[in-house]
Amino acid sequence: MNSEFIIAVHSLVLLAHRPEGMASSEEIAANVCTHPARVRKVLGCLRKEGFVATREGSGGGYKLTKEPSGITLADVYRAMAAGSLAPSWCSGNPDMDCMVGSNMQDVMNSVFCEAERKLEGYFSEITIGSMLSQIKERQNA
Repeated sequence: MNSEFIIAVHSLVLLAHRPEGMASSEEIAANVCTHPARVRKVLGCLRKEGFVATREGSGGGYKLTKEPSGITLADVYRAMAAGSLAPSWCSGNPDMDCMVGSNMQDVMNSVFCEAERKLEGYFSEITIGSMLSQIKERQNA
């Protein structure tokens, strides 16, 4: 899982929490505990995918364009991190004269493809709105 996914989810939940629904990259960065430039990069991707809009100038920032209950973690995962479960390196070589070595890459790829499919299925059941509800429940407990 990459950090951009975590930043994206945190940012979307924060925007859903804001009564006015607007926050600057500096405000989001302070809440996420990262650099504003990193937040702008992530929110730029979310803007391209239609999750947020931007308003320039004083009082500007980022605003959700969809209902929090309509944004699933699967949506965010596909926008920010799809394919990130697959390792960047896999052992073996299809040209090896060894049953294990020549087939390991394909077997590992199928394992990670299935894991990603299951992760997306699980993420499709969780919305930004439900995450905000969980946070509020913990706050009130």
